[in-house]
Order: sequence, then structure tokens, then C-alpha cells
Amino acid sequence: MRVFFDGLASTPRLDHAEGLAVAADGAVWCGGEGGQIYRIADGAIEQVASTGGFCLGLAFDAAGRLYACDLHHAAVFRLDPRSGALERLADGVDGHRLVTPNAIAVDARGDLLLTDSGRAHEPRPGLLRLRPDGSGERWSDVPLDFANGLALSADGRTLYVVETWARRVLAFPVGADGAAAGPPRVAVELPGTVPDGVAVEERGARWIACYEPSQVLVVEPGGEIRVAAHDPDAHLLCHPTNVAFRGTALIAANLGRWHLTELDAGRAGIPLPAGGFSA
Repeated sequence: MRVFFDGLASTPRLDHAEGLAVAADGAVWCGGEGGQIYRIADGAIEQVASTGGFCLGLAFDAAGRLYACDLHHAAVFRLDPRSGALERLADGVDGHRLVTPNAIAVDARGDLLLTDSGRAHEPRPGLLRLRPDGSGERWSDVPLDFANGLALSADGRTLYVVETWARRVLAFPVGADGAAAGPPRVAVELPGTVPDGVAVEERGARWIACYEPSQVLVVEPGGEIRVAAHDPDAHLLCHPTNVAFRGTALIAANLGRWHLTELDAGRAGIPLPAGGFSA
């Protein structure tokens, strides 16, 4: 575990990133608490755009367009990195006004699967589907207690969703048409944690960032759970939120500080003690 980019004294300063996404060229894009959208590459940072709100989850589509959830505006924005054009894509779908748009995954069709967290401890349907034209619908009617990070499996047949205040991760089956194909199963229970973001390896391992305690967990395809990184001082890893792969590295956003953390995803291996979490 090491610092990937230190933005405390950079120009511009990295303003408490929560969401991040890795572009096809390896550049890391992340948001800021003032709505900033940053690009980090070759040890340098630039602010490309700003929503003027508070950026949460980010994701790229196959065309290289960047989508951003904004807490303050309760809306999803789309950025064209080539032109710098930023547009407000949607503030809801048919019959569902966004309250806390939080995380995005882009499926093989180019549709956006989106969590709308709502408010803590007030379970409500929190999974939506948005199309590139801004139209959409509720993807699932299952009530969730703060739907947060989400990620698709490599084959696109499973959507993993962090249910933060239920302290678990759910696995929803996905049909051939991209719609929910049935009720979810509990993929892993995480008592005593505040899980936030999730990323899925091609081989099926799920990497889960915990806002509290400051740690990243790995759930292996067979169900074994390991601690990939843990920082009891909340310094090098400080309230991590979203995570994304960059080659064999995992990049974590630290909402509690001004830097991004890098983990070697090929070296996770601290077994949990018996009686810990369950998958």
C-alpha cells in the first residue's frame, strides 16, 4: 500500500475525492467536494471541469465519455473529455426523482446502472437504469438501506451492490436484456464495518472499500474473505470510498484526506480470523 498521488500541495489541490474511474489510457479521473472533475496522469493533476456541486461516483462508457453522480445537484452529469463539454444528463427516471445519486456502472449495451442511496436508515428502491439519452426506469423494486457502490461481474450476469447500512453486499442476477432477472442473494455480510465501494476482478474476486474502519477487503470467488489493506491510523488509507483497477493495481479514493492510495492487487493475503465476516 502506497500513495498513488499526493494532492495536498498540488495545483489544483485534490479536494477530498470520493469517486474515481480509470480511463483507457491509464489516467485516473476523480471528483472533488466542490464538484471538481480531475484528471491525474504522469504525476500531474488538472481540473478538467466542475459541476459546482459535490461529485460522488464516476464511470466511463465505451466511447470514453465520463459520467458523474452529483450529491448537491441530485443529478447525473456527462463529460466529453475531448471537448470538455459538460452536460446535465438526468435528475431522475420515470416516477423516481433522484435523492442521492451515488455510483455508476456501465453495462455492455452502454446503459448506466445507478444507485440512488436515498437517506440513511430509510430503505427504499435504489437501483435505476439510465440510457445515454437520459431516459430510464427503476431497475429493481427491492428496498435497500443506502445502496452505494456497485460493479458488474466480467460476464455482465451479476450486479454487486453495496448496501451500506445493512453492512453487506448483495448480488443481483442480470438477464440477457440487461434487466434484473430475479431477487438478490447476500454475497457477503460485513458486520462492524461501513462498506462503501466495490470493484470486481475478471476472475470474480470482489474488492470492497470500507469507509470505517479504513480498510479494503477481498472476497475470493470461493467465498474466502481476506484483508487486502488496513490502516488503524486512518492516514495512508483514510476512509476509502470508491475503488477501481488500473492494470494489476487497485486505486482507492480517500474521502478523509487529499490523496489517492494504490494497492498491489496481486498481493492481497491476510486471512481473517475465524468468526469474522461471512460470505
